[in-house]
Amino acid sequence: MSSSVWGNEKTRFFDQLKPEKILNAIDRLNFSTTGRLDALASMENRVYEVEIDNPKAQHISENFLIAKFYRPGRWSKEQIEDEHDFLFDLMENEIPVIAPKKIDGISLFENEDGLYFALFPKMGGRACDEYHDDLLAQMGRLLGRLHNTGRVSPATHRLTLNTQNFGKNNLAIILNSRHLPLEYQSRYQKTCEGIFSLIDPLFKSITNHRIHGDCHHGNILLNQGRPFLIDFDDMSMGPAIQDIWLCIPGRDEYSIQQREKLIQAYSSMADFDWAQLKLIEPLRALRIIHFSAWISLRFEDHSFQRAFSNFGQIQYWEQEIQQLNDIASHIAQPSYP
Repeated sequence: MSSSVWGNEKTRFFDQLKPEKILNAIDRLNFSTTGRLDALASMENRVYEVEIDNPKAQHISENFLIAKFYRPGRWSKEQIEDEHDFLFDLMENEIPVIAPKKIDGISLFENEDGLYFALFPKMGGRACDEYHDDLLAQMGRLLGRLHNTGRVSPATHRLTLNTQNFGKNNLAIILNSRHLPLEYQSRYQKTCEGIFSLIDPLFKSITNHRIHGDCHHGNILLNQGRPFLIDFDDMSMGPAIQDIWLCIPGRDEYSIQQREKLIQAYSSMADFDWAQLKLIEPLRALRIIHFSAWISLRFEDHSFQRAFSNFGQIQYWEQEIQQLNDIASHIAQPSYP
């Protein structure tokens, strides 16, 4: 398997995914679509809410399916199945996530053009706007239970979240792209490589297991006041702190207090290695570099050009280099032992 986080094939866009092909693919699985569908917000994949005729529906949400069509080349079949297996394991342990539907024991399907897709039940929820103490405790216990399940078995085809896979490989993508101006290449490369030399030793002896991987506010929803997690597309083998710091990404004193409350609740469900706090800034740096590599690879997609209109401009790289240098100073003088 390729060591790239971006998948095994050259990325192909799938603008040719038309409504009739979406509906036909779902009808072939013995659902009866009504012809109504709405595109949902998703940059990486194509996600749709599809209405179906369901005479057995006991709730209005049962008249809809969420169809997720995976971007070709992003993940292999085995890597997507790792995502599904993790979701099934979590559901089995009554952890609030949304797992794909199985039909005759299968959860991953192909349409007529060979695009992989999965079908999920529709579940209502609202954005998690602010963490109060009770919600922090709920999130801590939720992540503790999630990671306990993540430790049971590995995701054998997913990548490990480390400097090589999420840093050095992504730096190579950026340097080889046309989006980093020539006059910034040496400076950007030196900045990133300086960070890599600082953080490589910090990942040694760290326990990795299945994690959500992208546990920011947008992927945490509330249903009847209780949090649940969505979008496991970026799941990986990584340290527990990745999911924790993304919930509370700030560096200020209030954020640190919130994070510590979350970890205390986490510790009531699962062991937490406090030494992982030293990985917060390294993981922050890797996420920034990963993000720029992601945009660089997808920028010919018009949706990316609209969403990141300043990408590749001088101001963009000036700001990123400044951010990375700031992170490097925090790594060199950590707030935690």
